[in-house]
Amino acid sequence: MAARSLAFEVADLCLGKPPLRALPLSATVGDALAALKEAENNFVSVWNCDHSKGDLNANDENCVCIGKICMVDIICYLCKEEYLSSPALALKSPVSVLLSKVNGLVRHVEASSSLLDAIDLILQGAQNLVVPIKSNNTGNSKRKQLLKSSSLSPIVHNGLEFCWLTQEDIMRYLLSSIGLFSPIPTLSIDTLGIISPEFLAVGYHSMASSAIGAISQSLVDQTSVAVVDDDGTLIGEISPFALACYDETVAAAITTLSVGELMTYIDCGGPTEEIDRVVEARLKERNLEGMLEEFVIESSSSTILSSSSSDEELPSPSRTLSRLGRYSRSTSYSARMVRRAEAIVCHPGSSLVAVMIQAIAHRVNYLWVIEDDCSVVGIVTFANMLEVFLKNLESMI
Repeated sequence: MAARSLAFEVADLCLGKPPLRALPLSATVGDALAALKEAENNFVSVWNCDHSKGDLNANDENCVCIGKICMVDIICYLCKEEYLSSPALALKSPVSVLLSKVNGLVRHVEASSSLLDAIDLILQGAQNLVVPIKSNNTGNSKRKQLLKSSSLSPIVHNGLEFCWLTQEDIMRYLLSSIGLFSPIPTLSIDTLGIISPEFLAVGYHSMASSAIGAISQSLVDQTSVAVVDDDGTLIGEISPFALACYDETVAAAITTLSVGELMTYIDCGGPTEEIDRVVEARLKERNLEGMLEEFVIESSSSTILSSSSSDEELPSPSRTLSRLGRYSRSTSYSARMVRRAEAIVCHPGSSLVAVMIQAIAHRVNYLWVIEDDCSVVGIVTFANMLEVFLKNLESMI
């Protein structure tokens, strides 16, 4: 059984996964924004070749995936100081400005690569592995026509398309074979020494704009940003995964709201009328007319603002939104399921297998580790867990 597990190839973990859709390096941030809104997933891959002309079967051996972007990359870019007054200018920038400067986040591997090879690459820092899969569009003229009319085309080389292999894919496979590693999975994460005391955090009362750097870093680390009070108690989190479910208008909220108010925004599934009023008032106070025109959603709040005859009726730019707003829903709330600002937590005494199940169930790559008083001990990630499994797999050789 152990030998069979070790003999697993990454192609076996990619069965049924959809092919990657490509955005060429020649694209702009605006192109990326349009592609993300069209994509079935919350991300698109960026390649250094151009398949957008309908040439789905290019054979350029130097054509490789050089990055992965999501809505959070665009949101953080729009929040840069130089683009606050003119978001439209930011959308004209080349898509390369969204790519992380960290090398090795995306790595190409052969379909025959072993599970050990995949884990080793992830522990070296790879976020995603690009794996070739057999193309399904050969001879399907209807599918080809749909692909040609789309701004997102799959990359095809010699009859092969490509898909992502993620940390979650590998963890799901390991969980299905968890009996091989007994008794390790039953040990606590504290006993295994895989709780990292270093994590990204921001104060509840801080301005959300001060967390932009941490949000960008958490996207690279595939973690999140803890929201804590003055005593270090964990209140919630600002998750890139949650922000990626929204659109570029979140940039206006991050620019004007506090961290606590942004949590309310996320909990409500988007802007309520109250949040709209506060964001609009603060953008006006800062003379950010460009962002106001581009990103403030027209709603009944606009009518309230325009019809108010007294300054006392306008929301104060220093006003704090009530967290009670989290229990209501705005009329523009989307029916889609989104992550909230509540943190997914465990305790130092939680077993490895329990933490794995909890993380996979919530579709996250990490869990916050807290004490009974909700003070943060640290964070445990899939990468931490994979280190444990890699040592055990190597011992089976």
